[in-house]
Amino acid sequence: MAERRVQCSWKRHVSEQLKLRDRVQRHAFEEIIHQYNRLLEKSDLQAVLSERYQSEKYDVQRGHDPSSAVDPGRNDTLQQEMAAMRIRHQVELTELHKKRGELAQSVIELNNQIQLKDKEIQSNEAKMLEYQQQISSLEGDCRELRSYLQDLERANQTLKDEYDALQITFSALEEKLRKTTEDNQELVSRWMAEKAQEANRLNAENEKDCRRRQAKLQKDLADAAKEPLPIDPDDDIEVLTEDSGKGTGEASSPSRTLSRTPSKRVSQVPPGGLLDSISNIFGRRPANSFSSSPENTESPSGLCADVRVPSTALHVFDAHDGEVNAVRFSPGSRLLATGGMDRRVKLWEVVSGRCEPKGALMGSNAGITSIEFDSAGSYLLAASNDFASRIWTVDDYRLRHTLTGHSAKVLSARFLLDNARIVSGSYDRTLKLWDLRSKVCMKTVFAGSSCNDIVCTEQCVMSGHFDKKVRFWDIRAESIVREVELLGRVTSLDLNHDRTELLTCSRDDLLKIIDLRTNAVRQTFSCQGFKCGADWTRVSFSPDGSFVVGGSSDGTLYVWNVLTGKVERTLDKSHSSAINSVSWSPSGSYVVSVERGSRAVLWSDL
Repeated sequence: MAERRVQCSWKRHVSEQLKLRDRVQRHAFEEIIHQYNRLLEKSDLQAVLSERYQSEKYDVQRGHDPSSAVDPGRNDTLQQEMAAMRIRHQVELTELHKKRGELAQSVIELNNQIQLKDKEIQSNEAKMLEYQQQISSLEGDCRELRSYLQDLERANQTLKDEYDALQITFSALEEKLRKTTEDNQELVSRWMAEKAQEANRLNAENEKDCRRRQAKLQKDLADAAKEPLPIDPDDDIEVLTEDSGKGTGEASSPSRTLSRTPSKRVSQVPPGGLLDSISNIFGRRPANSFSSSPENTESPSGLCADVRVPSTALHVFDAHDGEVNAVRFSPGSRLLATGGMDRRVKLWEVVSGRCEPKGALMGSNAGITSIEFDSAGSYLLAASNDFASRIWTVDDYRLRHTLTGHSAKVLSARFLLDNARIVSGSYDRTLKLWDLRSKVCMKTVFAGSSCNDIVCTEQCVMSGHFDKKVRFWDIRAESIVREVELLGRVTSLDLNHDRTELLTCSRDDLLKIIDLRTNAVRQTFSCQGFKCGADWTRVSFSPDGSFVVGGSSDGTLYVWNVLTGKVERTLDKSHSSAINSVSWSPSGSYVVSVERGSRAVLWSDL
């Protein structure tokens, strides 16, 4: 109905406009048409009068011809009247023709205007048709838009309802989170209190044990002092005679009589507990407060005088269920630790050229990225992808500490030389210094780039970063001492035995030795087939600093001579994927490499 009303309204409007135009244009031309009709009537009347005058003229001529001679004066008068009438009629005729021409010109102009108006009418009609089509199209668009608007309103209402429901759920979850946070804080407080109580209990037990050992030592010493000392007759012991002790204060002279009395050997040895107690009291205590008992402590082998360049794969074995990221020998070269994406650190004992499994360290929630032994070989430090670093005791495989605080995966963690502090570097572009005595983070330094590896000296920490820089940090000042920029992302750092040279590996497939005394690159190692396979590819010095070893992305192991800078040996055919990390045993006898697959290879020249 609405469409019919709209259609009738515009048709009525067009009809009224046409009638209005007809009235206006007709009023403008009515006078001209009326005058033109009058001229046509006058012209017709003139033609009739002219014919009548012509007939009268002929009749007069025929009637007066015989009597022309009789009345010549009247004839002249008639001729004059007729001439005057002819002239007057001729003038009127001329004026009529003139007006007729003007009217004809006006008619032509009016015809032209009518043609123009007809063209305008046709053009307007064409425009009207076009506008009608546009109106129809726009009406269809309007209907579609109204339908779309209704759909949007329904969707908006649905979203509004969902938003209200989500807002209610969010409020409930926020309240639940608040309660959970309060419960968590309470649990942490209780845990800290219990931990403090446990520490107090341990300290009390340690004091009791110390007092008990001291009391036992004193008792053993007293018992040993009370026991008589038998004399073996086979031993000759000089004994002063009784006369030598009697005198009036004269000094004993060399001529004094001496008797040789045979002595007897001790019939029994002191109890074993006495020697153990003396050993426990006067033996060297470890540098840190976390050292294990002496029988479980692995003594470092020191500087190796004979380094063997590996030439043979002694043992190829599957170390983990998945990718193996890290490997490290213990200071005494007896144990080998590997870390993988299966969230475990596995310990292996090197026996007769084979790696025998000894145990696994559990507790990590993500893949292991870095492994480090302390200087005594009693503790193992591992960094992982779950934003934390962990410390285990090697003898009983117990998890001792979990250091959390980074906001991204921890890519490297190292003991400082005192074994009481730890430095960790993370993907969150920070380095953290941890104190193992208080179990807290002492310092946090923003490095500006992701840290891929760390090495430490006594007061300096060297870190390799994603932005191709090696940064040197002063632990005391928390500031950068200097920077060295390489040509690629730094993947690995290692120090030689006397900590005067720094080995770097970067993604430009180059290994470089930086002299820490001159801050200059001393040697650069490369090979046509060597490709750095990942941002965490680790390389290593030999124990005496004469060789460097690194693994390539094609599974080939390369050994370079530090003095010549040339490849000493190339080992392949044992790895099936890119080598992630290598470690040279402190004894110099073995090299172990791990790959992106699950395989580890023990190398030597045996």
